[in-house]
Amino acid sequence: MSTDAELQRKFERLARVLDERTLRLFAAAEAEAVGYGGVSRLSRITGLARSTVARGQLEISRPTDLSPGRVRRPGGGRKRTSDCDPTFVRDLERLVEPLSRGDPKSPLRWTCKSIRTLAAALVDMGHSTSHRLVWATLRELKYSLQGNRKMEEGNQHPDRNAQFEHINTRVARELRSGNPVISVDTKKKELVGNYKNHGRKWHGKGDAPRVKGHDFPHPDVPRAYPYGIYDLARNSGHVVVGTDHDTGQFAVASVRGWWRADGRRLYPKAKRLLITADGGGSNGYRLRLWKRELQRLADELRVPISVCHFPPGTSKWNKVEHRLFSFISTNWRGEPLVDYETIVRLIASTTTTKGLQVTCTLDRRKYAVGKKVTDAEMKAIRIVKDKFHGEWNYTIAPASDDKL
Repeated sequence: MSTDAELQRKFERLARVLDERTLRLFAAAEAEAVGYGGVSRLSRITGLARSTVARGQLEISRPTDLSPGRVRRPGGGRKRTSDCDPTFVRDLERLVEPLSRGDPKSPLRWTCKSIRTLAAALVDMGHSTSHRLVWATLRELKYSLQGNRKMEEGNQHPDRNAQFEHINTRVARELRSGNPVISVDTKKKELVGNYKNHGRKWHGKGDAPRVKGHDFPHPDVPRAYPYGIYDLARNSGHVVVGTDHDTGQFAVASVRGWWRADGRRLYPKAKRLLITADGGGSNGYRLRLWKRELQRLADELRVPISVCHFPPGTSKWNKVEHRLFSFISTNWRGEPLVDYETIVRLIASTTTTKGLQVTCTLDRRKYAVGKKVTDAEMKAIRIVKDKFHGEWNYTIAPASDDKL
């Protein structure tokens, strides 16, 4: 007969590979081999309940109707908390969504809904639970951790969709004709220095960069103003990093920089330049300085410049946002933007699996804010407004064009 130590070693080895039922049958068979007192002895050695060992003996003597793959009869095992405590699920849901259910007196607020806090609140209400049970129950109820979703557009302009269709038609026509089409915008301004940059990147243990504990936007802190130009036909981007102010003059100077660096080489036979831009900011449709500087650029390029602005509140649909800026943000995540040279390097190294190529230059020129464009200067701008929303869609002809 095996000793207690031998039986314990045998059970521990089998416990790694056998399921609940076969372990129960093993203990029952050994108990029968022991004879009188075998059930108590195997219960003590294996840690199984006496009733479990006894049930295994019954299964050996009388084959059960368990289907293949089952280890216990349907309904066996510990009862679910929701079965024993019918108000558990209801109280949990009231705690998770007090605001949507109109319960201003709930003991929890949105900012403290961790599973441990929920479990503690449920215990205070008289429920027997744990944070693991709360997590499992929330998963069964189809809850998950989610952030806010930017879906609400606010008040939409009645011609919002019509303007999108107009832009798509213009872009498709110019691309078929081989003319350049660019999407422009200013990326979020960045603090330059050893400040935290959101996101994470791989580092050795304890080697994460140390940055300043505070990044208050003091006026003396230098800033970077990345202005992006995305070429729709060639999936390429050109970013000009300004160091002074984001003005209409800076915006057009950035477009001029793209033309000199890439545009005139890629489009030597261009008959028109089409720009898609947001409705506000340094390239807004109401900005006089933007239009005056575009007139000067058209005179230099000797080609008409057409502009299509996106309707108010739809800037996220501008292609420069999700085809250029989003990848730049991903490329420099977790990297402190310690100086302008680092910013230029990180932007220029941005690539994608779809073949995005990015060039970047630094513009240290000064751009005065508050520049006034007189009525006389506005009259001199050779602007032709489209029949459909001429404030959003217009063409500025060069002075050498005699077709006006």
